[in-house]
Amino acid sequence: MRNTVVGLREVPPHIVESALGMGMGRGRIMITTQLPLAWPVIVTGIRVSAQLTIGIAAIAAYVAGPGLGGYIFKGLSSVGSKNAINYAVTGTLGTVLLALAVDGVFILIARYTTSRGLRG
Repeated sequence: MRNTVVGLREVPPHIVESALGMGMGRGRIMITTQLPLAWPVIVTGIRVSAQLTIGIAAIAAYVAGPGLGGYIFKGLSSVGSKNAINYAVTGTLGTVLLALAVDGVFILIARYTTSRGLRG
């Protein structure tokens, strides 16, 4: 939510003023001008939120929640046993790979939905 507000506030005022001067209404300015210019910032906020959610979901296993964090905590709680490292590594790599996959999806979404002129 914060990145959406920041992205919309960072749209240069002269661009909005130009759109008003061309006769666009507030709704049309928002959809055709402000949102496309703020989109990269908005998608970045969604990416960060998704990464935080994956990290929190791994920690949720500490309170008996399901997920890959269960393997991490099972490995940590059985340190010294034969499979302790296997459990911890499996949970950690699974969480990292999931986070990388989700991040890659958001990078592709940002790349294919952002105007070429804004990509740099």
